[in-house]
Amino acid sequence: MKVILTTFTALFLIGLMMLNPSRSANSNNPQDAKGFQGKAYYMAKSSIDFGAWGARMSEEQKKAMKAQLKNRLEKTYTLTFNKSESYFTEEDKLDAMSGATDSWGKNFAAGDQYKNVKTNTQIQDQEFYGKRFLVKDSLQPIEWKLGSESKQIGSYMCFKATASIPSDELTWYSFSWGKLRTSAPTSEGEEATEPEIAMTDVEAWYSPQIPVSHGPSEYWGLPGLILEVSAGDTTMLCSKLVINPEETIEIEAPDKGKEINKKDYQETIVEKMKEFRSQRMGGRRG
Repeated sequence: MKVILTTFTALFLIGLMMLNPSRSANSNNPQDAKGFQGKAYYMAKSSIDFGAWGARMSEEQKKAMKAQLKNRLEKTYTLTFNKSESYFTEEDKLDAMSGATDSWGKNFAAGDQYKNVKTNTQIQDQEFYGKRFLVKDSLQPIEWKLGSESKQIGSYMCFKATASIPSDELTWYSFSWGKLRTSAPTSEGEEATEPEIAMTDVEAWYSPQIPVSHGPSEYWGLPGLILEVSAGDTTMLCSKLVINPEETIEIEAPDKGKEINKKDYQETIVEKMKEFRSQRMGGRRG
């Protein structure tokens, strides 16, 4: 697993130390009778690896590239939750260079996500090239290893947990051209081989002071809300937390679009990208 973005984390922790929870989990707020609920606001930041061709780029070129990709490398999210349900959504941002939304990237970005830990259900609203899908499936199984290491995030004591998760399962809504190579048929007489499953190491920090098993994105299943999670080159950190607000929070699952499961949605994307590639190659031959 890549090193956590320590500078980014440190800056947020300084700000978080000045925050106090809006309500205590043990308060006498009448809202508590209706169930524990709240909102967590996350900032996600990803690093970029320029690889071998980065050696041919100047520092100014790298800086310009990062600025151009800022809309994809830095994102903000909101997680609304109660004891059993959560709703995770991204704040839409304008592209720093063009002033428009990232229309290409949105085809492979995670849509609004509903999770129910009581019924082991995940429902996600996905749009792919103008068609809306309602992806219904079970929650991603995660075998967490709980550690004893702890740290303070804002007003909350958090504990470390780690896991290793199939990379494709964490990004089932996305696409890479490598998927076309692995899905290609073998030559006649060639024995088919199972592709090696790529795994992503995950490090999470959860707080038992917030007694829900929710977390951002695909992450869940710990004995407390996940306030920070790092996977691959991306870190998500909670920058603001509101517990038991005055107004009752209503959480509703998405209900529009063609119903499909994760596996079939992945296959739909791959087939569409094969079609695009075929059209492009056909145009070149013409």
